[in-house]
Amino acid sequence: MRRRLLVLLLAALAPAAPAADLLVRNVNGYTLDGTGQVRRFEALLVEHGKVVATGTNDELAARAGTARIEDGHGRTLLPGLIDAHGHVMGLGQMRTQADLSATKTLAEALAAVRTFAAREREAAWIRGRGWNQVVWQLGRFPTARELDAVTGSRPAWLERVDGHAGWANSAALKRAGIGKDTPDPPGGRIERDAQGAPTGLFVDAAMDLVARKLPAPTARESAHALDLALAELARVGLTGVHDAGIDAETYRLYRRYADAHKLTARLYAMIGGVEADFDRIARDGPLLGYGGDFLTVRSVKLYADGALGSRGAALLAPYSDDPGNRGLLFHTPEALTAMIGKALAKGYQVNVHAIGDRGDRTVLDAFAAAYRAHGGEALRNRIEHAQVLALEDIPRFVPLKLIASMQPTHATSDMNMAEDRLGAARLEGAYAWRRFLDQGTVIAGGSDFPVESPNPFFGLHAAVTRQDHANQPAGGWRAAQAMSRAEALRAFTLDAAYAAHQEKTLGTLEPGKWADFILVDRDYFAVPVQDIWSTRVLETWVGGRRVHAGAP
Repeated sequence: MRRRLLVLLLAALAPAAPAADLLVRNVNGYTLDGTGQVRRFEALLVEHGKVVATGTNDELAARAGTARIEDGHGRTLLPGLIDAHGHVMGLGQMRTQADLSATKTLAEALAAVRTFAAREREAAWIRGRGWNQVVWQLGRFPTARELDAVTGSRPAWLERVDGHAGWANSAALKRAGIGKDTPDPPGGRIERDAQGAPTGLFVDAAMDLVARKLPAPTARESAHALDLALAELARVGLTGVHDAGIDAETYRLYRRYADAHKLTARLYAMIGGVEADFDRIARDGPLLGYGGDFLTVRSVKLYADGALGSRGAALLAPYSDDPGNRGLLFHTPEALTAMIGKALAKGYQVNVHAIGDRGDRTVLDAFAAAYRAHGGEALRNRIEHAQVLALEDIPRFVPLKLIASMQPTHATSDMNMAEDRLGAARLEGAYAWRRFLDQGTVIAGGSDFPVESPNPFFGLHAAVTRQDHANQPAGGWRAAQAMSRAEALRAFTLDAAYAAHQEKTLGTLEPGKWADFILVDRDYFAVPVQDIWSTRVLETWVGGRRVHAGAP
């Protein structure tokens, strides 16, 4: 009797086997473990939105109890992909504007604007984005006069593909009060003709001269843009996004969506700058795991320079194809250091946009100075893009404990003009993923959508092949800097989660983490590398809930 009581007591004290409410079986499953090693499995067990276990079909069927069963029909299951640098509202807003990203010539772009303007007759402004004069092989920037021919008397404003230059028509110039005597603002440039008159093209900080005249979106328009963006993120298999720069109104919108359980991707939002919006949002300190871990706001986004395509990236030496132009620094080194210090002192991670080698060096110097004054090395601060660096500056990421937040498709999009802009020697430190990985620097993978497509399989393909979708150039562009398939997947899962301080809850399908996963139509690790970009997402699940189901 006494022995029986002891057995019953021990049974009562023993931890109960985890329950489950979902079993996804019969899958070709892959996940990384906490060390970054690839693990295989046939089934996934989920309870209350979190992973209970991965294993064989038989093992987990025996533990599933009354759990609902989803048959994967042998399809490949991967952890949900995380884009470490995108612009959520920008993606949604672009879907309501003239999309010029597919235009191959200036004439095609003008025709697309004409069609959009005719369709949106009631719009006060004609808006668009995505043009690229390099793809057009124009050899120059487009002009207001060319845009006038298809827009008439309505003001028009079209952002370049990288968001670092804007193209205005004459009506927009008049609305903004811009003329020959308008000076270039700090960190910006107004393109001018031989007589000094504005041509209609504005680079970086100069864009605000026109953009500030645009009507603010209504609450309904903003919600519609967010709905469009969330639907697209789910469709391409993104279960998380690091949103690179939000304002106070967007912060309030995200909180409302989180409260209403309407977010279908986990947003790690960076506050844009450290001015008034930062003061308002950061009044009560970082927001962590809000709304069931769908919204976190614990970082800021700053800018050091512009972009390579518009020649706004700040370079140590002049552009090879534009002698005398070294690009644009947005702030003095002292001002950038002070901005970083303000955020660090409040406990916020700092993520700084830097593309040119001068821009990157300025950021490295600013972090070193800010650490001496405020500390903050443990906040996993980041350089966003880290695109072109002097070779001697790459090792500085290690002692400064900086993460390289990089976008693989930028390399394959820029390879048509990067050597023209930089010359061969400077390319040694450009898009240098292997150099960063070999020194132990974490790379957080992203796309910078809507600059690039939000489809993460485009990024995985570019990371592994360094080729475009036509498999050019043969062998890959500067292929020595490519990643392996496992390294690329890690950049878009575990290391993206690490870059957001979320590696204990996201990034892999280990027990206790959120059950964020996707089912796709091919085996990422087995298909020929040239086919990775063609991967189609069949289902997207976030927290054990299906948020997208495509056609079988």
